[in-house]
Amino acid sequence: MNRYLFYPRGGEPVPSSSDRARTILVPVEEGVIVGGKCHILDRNAPNILFFHGNGEIVSDYDDFAPFFLNAGFNFIPVDYRGYGFSTGFPSVTSMMRDCHVIFGHVTDWLEREGMQGALVMMGRSLGSASALEIAGRYEGRLGGMVIDSGFAFTGPLLENLGLDPAAIGFIEENGLRNLDKIRRFHKPSLIVHGENDEIIDVSEARKLYESCPAEEKRLLVIPSAGHNDLFITGREAYQNALRWLKERVA
Repeated sequence: MNRYLFYPRGGEPVPSSSDRARTILVPVEEGVIVGGKCHILDRNAPNILFFHGNGEIVSDYDDFAPFFLNAGFNFIPVDYRGYGFSTGFPSVTSMMRDCHVIFGHVTDWLEREGMQGALVMMGRSLGSASALEIAGRYEGRLGGMVIDSGFAFTGPLLENLGLDPAAIGFIEENGLRNLDKIRRFHKPSLIVHGENDEIIDVSEARKLYESCPAEEKRLLVIPSAGHNDLFITGREAYQNALRWLKERVA
């Protein structure tokens, strides 16, 4: 299953840090590091810890960082093993284990750097599994959550990626259980999805939204958007929704 879920692009050099973009290196196990970058708006602003989608890497978000900064957040994308300047090899097991290590490392790093704003967990596409794993486990340490193009059920995702769940003995109860995890999160939540998403149907976003118990929650379905163009097709509506969330977590 790993070879269908992960398409790592690796081999990038470790980027240098600057006043506005700080490189983060997370030792997830002996000899393996996962890389990230913190794009800084203001040390008092809330922080988004972002798990990206498959086939993406941290440096892809250098151009999109202003999208989040302009909405009022510091923005911290992180990779998976084997992606970008990270080492090791990705797997579902390591992804779900590493997100806990990354969360702990980043929260400690933010404290050392004097960045005391609330922490918002965000996952896009495959990254929704990591984000919801953390949100479902550490609600008390988070200010809110964003799920972008996320999935509720693992089986349909595998089918869209070319796998026959029945043929490999997969049952939903043994999947990533995003739906169960979002039921444990009560903080302000934003779910964003493309109306014409060709990989994860918009019905999955609606199911996540319906299952989320947060009193303050919002579902943004971007008209005519697919899986990979939400930042562009829905730019204004998406940023306004992020500002809505910021007002509730700041």
